[in-house]
Amino acid sequence: MDTNLLPSEKKSLIYFLSLYIFLAIIILSLVSTMYYNFQKNLMFSQIRPKLTEYAKDVIYRLKEMHQSLGEDLHYPRYGGFKSAIYDADYVKIFSLLENSNVELEKVIYKTGKKIHFIKEPDAYYLGAKYIVIEVEDSEEWLRNTIKNIFIFGFMFLIFMGFIGYFLTKLFLKPMKESFMLLDNFIKDTTHELNTPISAILANIETIDKEKIEEKLQKKINRIDIAARTISNIYQDLTYLILHKKISSVIEDVNLKELLLQRVSYFKILAQSKKIDFVLNINEDIFIKADKKKMAKLIDNILSNAIKYNKVGGKIYITLKDRYISIKDTGIGISKEKIKDMFKRYKRFNQSEGGFGIGLNIVYMIAKEFGIDIEIKSKEKEGTEVILRW
Repeated sequence: MDTNLLPSEKKSLIYFLSLYIFLAIIILSLVSTMYYNFQKNLMFSQIRPKLTEYAKDVIYRLKEMHQSLGEDLHYPRYGGFKSAIYDADYVKIFSLLENSNVELEKVIYKTGKKIHFIKEPDAYYLGAKYIVIEVEDSEEWLRNTIKNIFIFGFMFLIFMGFIGYFLTKLFLKPMKESFMLLDNFIKDTTHELNTPISAILANIETIDKEKIEEKLQKKINRIDIAARTISNIYQDLTYLILHKKISSVIEDVNLKELLLQRVSYFKILAQSKKIDFVLNINEDIFIKADKKKMAKLIDNILSNAIKYNKVGGKIYITLKDRYISIKDTGIGISKEKIKDMFKRYKRFNQSEGGFGIGLNIVYMIAKEFGIDIEIKSKEKEGTEVILRW
């Protein structure tokens, strides 16, 4: 499969090819059944004249026995075939058949390796309404039939698979072009956003808020919050677009320092909803990982903890050896929805902002560095994200 395909394209390609091959197999099965029945009927038509001659000979011998008035009652036996006679009520009069499962309503049929041929004589000699001839089937025709079905069936599936693959790529071409256009648009847009956002944040940090009046200070805080929110969205989009190209710089990351830095960064956002941080961060705990990616992981968890928290709520952060817990007092989520929290673009609260990509990024970074994620949540009580490594 083409490695340049996007994940959504690969998924569509797999679904289409699976359905296409499934339908091709159904068609192949129907054609194979028709071909098998044709070959069987051809075999019957080829052997029928010989079976008819056998039946005529048996009828002739029965006629002689009938006309002998009981003087010769030795039932005829032959080396090349076996026979049996039945009356009009399907009751067996005499049989030498190896396979006694006889279907008298048919003319010629196959049961196992035996071929049965049913013939009705002109008169009821010795009360016989039906003459049954049984011969051994060499099944040479069956082996050739199965061989041809496998050979031509395999060639048919390969041929249909190639056609399906190229048809799928042809159908996906417009979608791929749309994705590329959207991808380039996002790249260009995020690139253009970075410079003004960085400028806004840098200038806000240079302002001495204690020297300005409270009304203006609130306005600057709102600008600061908006700029940080956009900056976080920009970083998420950039990570999603470039994460395959971003190489990790593995180092000993001090999680105590990193958590305190990120809490400081999000403090103004938390204050806008009157949310307090309750920190249980006492020891220097280290993890071997990329510092920027770990910052992005923590940022997205903290961002959600603020976004889905209640006004006046709290965020509890605990750091222990190989353990981080970030717990909020927000809206929470039902148990059945927890398993879908890390899916990209999955949102459970349409009233809140975001694109549903934050936790997907958390999952990707955690997976890269062997971090296990556990989500505990209860509706209207809050959510706890636990990281273990």
